[in-house]
Amino acid sequence: MTHDHAAGSFRHSELLLETSSHDEREWVPAAMEGVWMRPLMFDTVSGAWVNVTRIRSEGKISRHAHACPVQAYVLSGQWRYRERDWIATAGQYLLEPAGDTHTLIGLPGGSETLFWIAGSLIELDDDDRPVGQSNVFTRIEQSAAHFEKVGLGRDYVRRYIR
Repeated sequence: MTHDHAAGSFRHSELLLETSSHDEREWVPAAMEGVWMRPLMFDTVSGAWVNVTRIRSEGKISRHAHACPVQAYVLSGQWRYRERDWIATAGQYLLEPAGDTHTLIGLPGGSETLFWIAGSLIELDDDDRPVGQSNVFTRIEQSAAHFEKVGLGRDYVRRYIR
């Protein structure tokens, strides 16, 4: 039995994308006005997704908790969590532990942040009661529906699935 290119022949191609697309149709609107997500990768095996979150509104964006750790790198601008005494600014990296609960606050001038999220994001009300959830599959569907609506087609989302 030969294994000339066994591993290589079954793998996905590499993925090289601009984080800040100039095609506004690639930015998926979030539930909150003034917030968009630019998908970069959906990993259906590990249940993770990577996106750039663009915030152009000020004030409360989302209160939520994560089932798994989250990594973030601020590309531009700044934002903060209501529960913390720091402000995340361009060039900073953040590792959030699993189970962390926080309220994302948009600051003047907006921001773009690269997020790597695994597991579920549990949306919470102000009394910490779950009101919704997101995972890699809900994010794929949200993106596919948006791409269809803006004329890119539902299958456009496939370019991000690995």
